[in-house]
Amino acid sequence: LPVVEKLLRGDEPARRHNVQGIIISTHARAGDTDIHVLVSLIKFHAPSAELLQYAKGDEKRPTTTEPVIVPQLLVGGTTKAAEDLSAFLRLSPNILIATPGRLAELLSSQYVKAPSSSFEVLIMDEADRLLDLGFSQEITRILGYLPKQRRTGLFSASLSEAVERLITVGLLYPHKITVRVKSLKDGGIIQERKTPMSLQMSYIIAPASKKMPTLCQLLEKLEPRPQRSIIFFSTCMAVKYFTRVLQSILPPGFATMSLHGKLEPQVREKNFERFVNATSPSILLTTDIAARGLDIPQVDLVVQHDPPTDTKVFIHRNGRAGRAGRRGLAVVMLHPGREEGYVELLDVRQTPVSPLVGPPIDVSDEQVEQTAAKFRAQAQADREIFQLAQRAFVSWARSYIEHQASSIFRVADLDWLDLAKGWGLLELPKMPELKGRSIDRSLGLGIDTEAVPFRDKIREAKRQEELAQWKAEKARRGAPASATAGTAAAATDEVGGEAAAITAAALKRKKNEAWSGKQEQEETKVARREKKRRKREAERESTMTEKEKEEQKKLEEMIVQVRERNAAKALEDSDEGFEGFG
Repeated sequence: LPVVEKLLRGDEPARRHNVQGIIISTHARAGDTDIHVLVSLIKFHAPSAELLQYAKGDEKRPTTTEPVIVPQLLVGGTTKAAEDLSAFLRLSPNILIATPGRLAELLSSQYVKAPSSSFEVLIMDEADRLLDLGFSQEITRILGYLPKQRRTGLFSASLSEAVERLITVGLLYPHKITVRVKSLKDGGIIQERKTPMSLQMSYIIAPASKKMPTLCQLLEKLEPRPQRSIIFFSTCMAVKYFTRVLQSILPPGFATMSLHGKLEPQVREKNFERFVNATSPSILLTTDIAARGLDIPQVDLVVQHDPPTDTKVFIHRNGRAGRAGRRGLAVVMLHPGREEGYVELLDVRQTPVSPLVGPPIDVSDEQVEQTAAKFRAQAQADREIFQLAQRAFVSWARSYIEHQASSIFRVADLDWLDLAKGWGLLELPKMPELKGRSIDRSLGLGIDTEAVPFRDKIREAKRQEELAQWKAEKARRGAPASATAGTAAAATDEVGGEAAAITAAALKRKKNEAWSGKQEQEETKVARREKKRRKREAERESTMTEKEKEEQKKLEEMIVQVRERNAAKALEDSDEGFEGFG
């Protein structure tokens, strides 16, 4: 509103290609601001509204004799940089709403004039989030293109240390405006709150195996029935997994959607629109990507399945409900024991939470077993879900380790068997955190996870083929020395040897997949070194004469023969040593 008002009060319209205002925001927020807010305001200003038709066509917009608002949206991933530059030159916008990377790219173009004295205002929406996402270098570049004399506004529900440094370095004569809520505590003491009074913030103490049954009872017993609910998880993989399996235990009538950072921008936008425009009870499973910067109206319930690794995000998550005076409920689930200290930590951060009083939640052991059985049945029916559960659980464990409140959220205190039941695992994955613990990874279920098939018949056929290749490779390695030597000689062919190496590496990775990612990184490095080696050899060979090539070929053949003899001799020596020992 202040930006639009300031620009429309000007004495004359902006010159072509002269930007007067810039709004920097996150990917999701930028589109939300442009489409749902700024364009809706422009429609009330007739001269600006007439120019909206030129946004979609190829026609150059006409000049005007009075101040107007001409916006352009610059978001990476949705359009190409060249298309944005072409639209900028054609539309000549005076307000840019953009993500930092794409904006810095546009301003660095030789065809775009650096904002001059006509530049009025810079807005950074969710300023601390922009810096947390690693855009500090892009923002520094953008500030270098802008004139020193300008109005700058930083907006956020919480200010991080990075924003405080930005204020100190990048702003002249800064003023800080803080909006708080005051309420009366017991004894008539005025207490400052960071959340509105219409939002009830509560917590539930529940072991991991009871979290999902608790969620189902909450959805079923709440009156009135929540129409829009959001469940927060700590990782993208957890969202993907529970989106697949959660529907089997939910009360009838609830639909689920997912929103996380690994989705393509178009899919994210589509899922978001489905949730916002849903007419029946809907549940959004998401990560911190939806904790802030998105305008989601009329959210009745927020459930934090996993407390956020950063306690500042706790407020943003809860703030999805209870907006604009509407009543809302936010519930965080905590494991019994040391995690209960999180309640005291929140109280110190002026974000008090109280135990959930109603509706009454009572989860029986039978309900826990039924929930785990339904999750496991889906994993047994489709290997894709089984693998997804394994990866999601590992990603959750990593996130738990990285929690800032490490004295409260301790890996050493976790009940791994109860966690496996709550997640519906068929077996515990190989993890460093389980080393040295007397834990049965099979969970006593007696399930042969190697026999779990893919529901997709094509994928299953490919898996069986790879499995057969791996067994054949294993049998070949146990073959006599003569057979091994013959195979090694055949593998001197570069293409065949390379294909065999790739197949063996792929099969090995399939069999022993390293959750830490170190093995995959090492294989990538080896592949890069091998690629560089082949490139150097190809370049050297291109400069060789025919005679030199023949000599090089003879040399390589001699090297192969020497290696074969050495391998055979080493095998004979080992056999003699074994017989002597016997």
